[in-house]
Amino acid sequence: MEQIYPGHLEKCKLVKAKPATVEFLLQYSKALHVTKHKGIILENNLN
Repeated sequence: MEQIYPGHLEKCKLVKAKPATVEFLLQYSKALHVTKHKGIILENNLN
């Protein structure tokens, strides 16, 4: 099978997010409302 992954993945390190960052992103995603109407995408932040 053809190798589809680049060879430099060994050099990448896993970065852990702080709980505060995760909480912020979850709250933001809950407040974001995306509406599609006649080909137009409207994004509203409900905060």
